[in-house]
Amino acid sequence: MKKTKLNKAHHFLKGKMIDFLGWELPVQFSGINEEHNAVRTTGGIFDVSHMGEILFRGEQALDAIQFLTSNNAAKLVPGKIQYSALLTEKGCFIDDLLVYMMADNQYILVVNAVNIEKDFNWMKARVSHFKVEIENESDAYSQIAIQGPRAGKLLAQFTDNDISAINYYHFDSGRVLGIDAIISRTGYTGEDGFEVYFKSTDDQAVEVFLQLAEQGKKMDILPAGLGARDTLRLEAKMALYGNDIDDSHTVLEADLSWILKLNKGEFIGKPALLAQKEKGITRKLVGFELTEKGIARHGYPVYPGDGATSSVTSGTFAPYLKKSIGLTYLPIEFSPIGTEFKIGIRDRKVRAQVVETPFYKRK
Repeated sequence: MKKTKLNKAHHFLKGKMIDFLGWELPVQFSGINEEHNAVRTTGGIFDVSHMGEILFRGEQALDAIQFLTSNNAAKLVPGKIQYSALLTEKGCFIDDLLVYMMADNQYILVVNAVNIEKDFNWMKARVSHFKVEIENESDAYSQIAIQGPRAGKLLAQFTDNDISAINYYHFDSGRVLGIDAIISRTGYTGEDGFEVYFKSTDDQAVEVFLQLAEQGKKMDILPAGLGARDTLRLEAKMALYGNDIDDSHTVLEADLSWILKLNKGEFIGKPALLAQKEKGITRKLVGFELTEKGIARHGYPVYPGDGATSSVTSGTFAPYLKKSIGLTYLPIEFSPIGTEFKIGIRDRKVRAQVVETPFYKRK
């Protein structure tokens, strides 16, 4: 298995390690529910170094990104971040990603770990007619996410940057524990927080994580693993590639029309999405709660009528909300809030109801 530069820190902290998409990563330290609720009330520290970082540089870097992605990257300025998507010709997902504008003609695209090589090769093959250099720098970067109400107070002890001045979906360049870093006010938990990107030796990366964990312990901030990261993002209705978004569902169907800018120039998937918008979608990603006892897990069949038409894309018992929640694609006529349907759980069909999302929204 691949190992992040922080791997020794997880073993030192007695994390429960698993094989995640070919990476050895901690699924939990003290427990998924405990870590989840710590992020909601105090804070959590995550290793997300398995994510990919792809550098775009050159006089037509923006033009290339505009052609590849669904959002309008022309609205970015240095220090600002944008959530976007790489799409197929049919308007479905190659991946979702973050676009960081580092400087004029220089961007970093942050992609999902499972898609790094696929995304890199797919992008290079489609922008050969642009004056742009593309480099896969994923192996060089470590990334630590510090999330929760006390995240800023913890991180402020390790940097001279005024992190309170960094707005949501913005970043600053600085130093963390003396190491050059990108300090980004982003996250995948539904809480306020930061993601720190840096290049270092393995020993330096381990030291950063352990010092954050040691100081965080004094503030009831916990090291957290993949398990809590998944339940947190689901409570906040943040899509997971491969579950909720994939190459068989479009941006419009995934309820992500806000990252789709059809009035900008040409981009991959635009003609198909224009046609679908004009015709109207026939299915939609919705959030649901179970109204009977049970937990709806990924892959369980969904019955809006007599027959199963889809399956649960994400589902869990939400540790903070204390209820069974999930996401699924439903026929558009079943998508309004309050609509009831059923989910197959083992040998029975359990009642569920479409609800407003996100399930959780911080005050």
